[in-house]
Amino acid sequence: MLATADALATLLGAARPIAGTESIPTLDALNRVLSADVTSPLDVPPMNTSAMDGYAIRTADLARDGASRLPVSQRIPAGHAPAPLQPGTAARIFTGATVPPGADAIVMQEQTEAAGDAVTILHNAQPGEWITAQGADIRSGSIILPAGTRLSPQALGLAASVGCAVLQVRRRVKVAVFFTGDELTMPGEPLKPGAIYNSNRFTLRGLLEKLGCEVTDYGIVADQLAATRATLREAAVAHDLILTCGGVSVGEEDHVKPAVEAEGRLSMWQIAMKPGKPLAFGAVRRAAAREQGDAEAKAESETSATAETFFIGLPGNPVSSFATFLLFVRPFVLRLAGMQTVAPRTLSLRADFTQPKADRRNEFLRARINEAGGLDLFPNQSSAVLTSTVWGDGLIDNPPNHAISAGETVRFIPFSELLS
Repeated sequence: MLATADALATLLGAARPIAGTESIPTLDALNRVLSADVTSPLDVPPMNTSAMDGYAIRTADLARDGASRLPVSQRIPAGHAPAPLQPGTAARIFTGATVPPGADAIVMQEQTEAAGDAVTILHNAQPGEWITAQGADIRSGSIILPAGTRLSPQALGLAASVGCAVLQVRRRVKVAVFFTGDELTMPGEPLKPGAIYNSNRFTLRGLLEKLGCEVTDYGIVADQLAATRATLREAAVAHDLILTCGGVSVGEEDHVKPAVEAEGRLSMWQIAMKPGKPLAFGAVRRAAAREQGDAEAKAESETSATAETFFIGLPGNPVSSFATFLLFVRPFVLRLAGMQTVAPRTLSLRADFTQPKADRRNEFLRARINEAGGLDLFPNQSSAVLTSTVWGDGLIDNPPNHAISAGETVRFIPFSELLS
């Protein structure tokens, strides 16, 4: 069986950022991936500003042996241009307002006593005190968001802070998804004997949409070779990735493997992980390549990413498909979207449980963080128990042949990382 790290390396080694970019309003760019650096055209802040409500003063006007009484010569709210500060006076100023020319410090109002048109300064202020200098946050000409950044809410705010109304982003990754299995039934339909509801369709579509993909859902495809091949051919036309769930084993009713082999190329792996052992990876030829003939199309597909559409086949058990998506499909899609850093951040946390039986595979155990800061284990780690994915906060990445003792430190991957 193939190690999880080796399988992931193979997937990421094949992924290349998709072609195609677009300009979109910054307000609409959440979770999109930048195709070009964002460079600031200005300093932020663009002028010296007050960090406090108080009084702008010249420190040279302060008496060094006691309180200083100064007439208030002007009032400066935020958004208003001040006049130069007259020597021997103070200016009433508010947080975020422009510091008047000539002033070299701000005295917070709690360290003053105002009376009439004058203020008594009770603090021996130093030059620069409570002044946010021009460019303290961002310098004009600096790159504030490099290409390949996936735009978070705070990244959008940063872009807006330098006046960017439009951003250059890569187009969305286009993913076609379908599900195989005559036993699958959609919620709302009668559940016949031997049938199950298709939970994977809801889980995987939600995961793809959370990644910002443009999803085409072909629904449930009949367990027939001809139907599977026809769906693959249609899905390959205008998508970057075809994702399927179920039918990647070698049983008589598992038609995905021969269908992909007939329409393209396929590698099937037995991954040394639990849950989620079977995983398929390959590509389906697009129509233009198919018309050239199988041999010529295969040769072109090896040199031209545009001649084929990537294919990933996930196992059908709900937790297996969930885990393999998070660990393999997610980083693959993010790499297609133009991101370089796709590995989730992990935590080192204390196991507040014992698991004496080690498995020869790399286990990904559903667990959640308890009030003491340790990890509790979901009692049933079966690949069919979807409840564990809602109950848990993430996955424990447990190495092969390793039993876990209470109190030891384990590697924990939060769902907050895997679902972002």
